Amino acid sequence: MNKIDLHDYVASVKDYPEEGVIFRDISPLMGNGEAYKESIDQIVDFAKDLNVDLIAGPESRGFIVGSPLAYAMGIGFVPARKMGKLPRKAVSASYTLEYGGVNELEIHEDAIKPGQRVLIVDDLLATGGTINATRKIVEELGGVVAGVAFIIELKDLHGRDKIMQAGQVPFLALMEY
Repeated sequence: MNKIDLHDYVASVKDYPEEGVIFRDISPLMGNGEAYKESIDQIVDFAKDLNVDLIAGPESRGFIVGSPLAYAMGIGFVPARKMGKLPRKAVSASYTLEYGGVNELEIHEDAIKPGQRVLIVDDLLATGGTINATRKIVEELGGVVAGVAFIIELKDLHGRDKIMQAGQVPFLALMEY
């Protein structure tokens, strides 16, 4: 079976969220059952040999990728939430936002057990800050980052380099811009 071209399901929005930026919107991909399923299936194929115990995804679009992926693999999903959104004791890490400022993610301290292998996923890789913050928490909780996967990678922002500086891990981006 020929795989569909996922690029056909990404809308490019010029000058959003600020002038000079081209925003890559996966809403059309998510709105098309065949394209959405294809993207998740490709990540499942990548992950099947990584012996993954859990999927972790940062708020909020990491949930869009991570939840159906965890379901398809029959494993759990761990949300990395923005600060103040979790009701129980959590571990946190901060990161610099792409357009300035700082944000913080947190994961419940009992969500990942020592030695569990975690695949970190998100819709898009830009500068790598969100993923490295998620990775820092996973590792602080004793988890092992089994790999990282994205629907889109923005190559010019060098997020992959920043992720690999924290330690080499299997990497997948379904599309590059």
